[in-house]
Amino acid sequence: MSKVEPRVARLRRHSRVRVKVKGTTSRPRLCVFCSLNHIYAQVIDDSLGRTLTHASTLDPEIKGAVVGKVKTGKAELVGSLVAKRALTEGITQAVFDRGGYKYHGRVKALAEAARQGGLKF
Repeated sequence: MSKVEPRVARLRRHSRVRVKVKGTTSRPRLCVFCSLNHIYAQVIDDSLGRTLTHASTLDPEIKGAVVGKVKTGKAELVGSLVAKRALTEGITQAVFDRGGYKYHGRVKALAEAARQGGLKF
């Protein structure tokens, strides 16, 4: 049996998740992407095909605060920032899309920080 490349396996898992998770106008999708050094989050309305708001570790608002933090600490900052931006857009509920990653570590930290910031999943 051949071993599947990790990126390909994640994309397969992501496509399985996306069959069930759809973002609507009333409940947009909070999508997460993790690279080796950064984490990105977008709030997407799939019915319009539009990104409503976004946040990442590269944002100028939190760029100074992420220096010296561990990756889960950076994810918490991104989660609270995306929740704050979503609330200013009038979004209180969202559907969480983990992007094929395990709900563990950075993804879990981002989701919990977004919940504490006021978003409901």
